Amino acid sequence: MTEATFTFRVDEALKNEFSKVAKAHDRTGAQLLRDFMRDYVKRQEKSADYDAWLRAKVERSRASADDGNLLPAADVEAKFAARRVNTRRRLEASK
Repeated sequence: MTEATFTFRVDEALKNEFSKVAKAHDRTGAQLLRDFMRDYVKRQEKSADYDAWLRAKVERSRASADDGNLLPAADVEAKFAARRVNTRRRLEASK
């Protein structure tokens, strides 16, 4: 693994407090910063993967709608109204 130096400015009090807390957990500030950087990169990759999945899903849905695979709003409302009624009945029966 090739290593590089990452230099940035931070408030002296924050640096000292960070180093103190890191030492209390038997870690160096550099170790923690590397861990934070790895975690940040992983979270960004997961976010990008999710965004790509969501975009693909939306595009499939749009294509389906463009092909005419639609339900009238009244049908959808009626279906979910019936589901709400059934759910309320089950909740009342379980009391």
